[in-house]
Amino acid sequence: MQRTDNWRAMPMRPTGAEELERIWLVRSPVPAASNIAWSLGWLDEEFRRDSIGVSWLREDRLRVVEPNSEDMARSLFREGGNIPALAARALGAETRVIGLTWIDERQAIMVRPGQNVFEPEGLAGLRFALPGYVSTRGASVVRGMSLHGIKSALRLGGLSLEDVQFVDVPTPQVDFSEPQMMQRMWSGLQALAEGRVDAVYVKGAAAAEAAQQLGLEVGIDLDAYPSRMTRVNNGTPRPIVTHRRMIEEHFDIVVRFLHQTLRAADWAASHPAELGHILERETFSGPAGVEAAYRDGFHRALHPDLSRERIDMLRVQEQFLRLHGFLEMAVDIDAWVDARPLAAALALRAIDRAA
Repeated sequence: MQRTDNWRAMPMRPTGAEELERIWLVRSPVPAASNIAWSLGWLDEEFRRDSIGVSWLREDRLRVVEPNSEDMARSLFREGGNIPALAARALGAETRVIGLTWIDERQAIMVRPGQNVFEPEGLAGLRFALPGYVSTRGASVVRGMSLHGIKSALRLGGLSLEDVQFVDVPTPQVDFSEPQMMQRMWSGLQALAEGRVDAVYVKGAAAAEAAQQLGLEVGIDLDAYPSRMTRVNNGTPRPIVTHRRMIEEHFDIVVRFLHQTLRAADWAASHPAELGHILERETFSGPAGVEAAYRDGFHRALHPDLSRERIDMLRVQEQFLRLHGFLEMAVDIDAWVDARPLAAALALRAIDRAA
């Protein structure tokens, strides 16, 4: 593959920029092309020739104070839910969005068998589980996801949040070292099975698997509605972010990271069976949970882009989070997005495909 001309077109590294010895990848328990690239060994392979190490940490370890926390923050890439990313940006984090992904991963309102809830209008008057706040409002991801999912489902039936009741349920402390952590995050499912609430919003493979194990059923399948606006939430769209200084001082590294991410998305499109095994590990779910959550050719839709549609959907999510008190300050979405690295990575991918 001939890259020479493309690399010449990239911004030069500023004089005085520090040499990079390591990059960090935050691995969230979600289907992400960057996670797949790491799982396949492609990120290690790409950066080994420059003696740059690739290390990863789980989402729950992101706030741990490390001796080199400032250096780590500058060289970190994260493809994950937008609530923590937006909350950090609202507090002044110098991050930039360098890509947005969209993966429908089973968003639904779960009910008990026999409740006969088949249409959004039937949600009126029900008791919904609402996970509690955790350390901060911006860190209360499960509560934010649930509230937005419930609001979206109600809107489909011409209803509002005032048309239902909310029952607080606990949000367990996140610890991804526990195999059953993702199932326990959706504590409202147990309350639903026991009859203490009438409905629960869920998202993702682990939640789908936990609901199946409890014998619960889908009342409203948000994935079944044609408008993607119905499914705007923490993981839809999902931003890829890095620090502003990474782009300014190590533009080539950012481009190469995205290039491998695009390559992994291409690989996933033609390897659904192998992808399923990776997702079982990444999402802490078994085959049944992955099959229930990820459907309708999702393996062909892992590519990041910065289309106007996805940027506008991120704007909708920011407005929701601000309206309901999950953000300290407003986030200027357009100023947050930097499209240059992805454009360069797409040019490299075009060269690959033409070779």
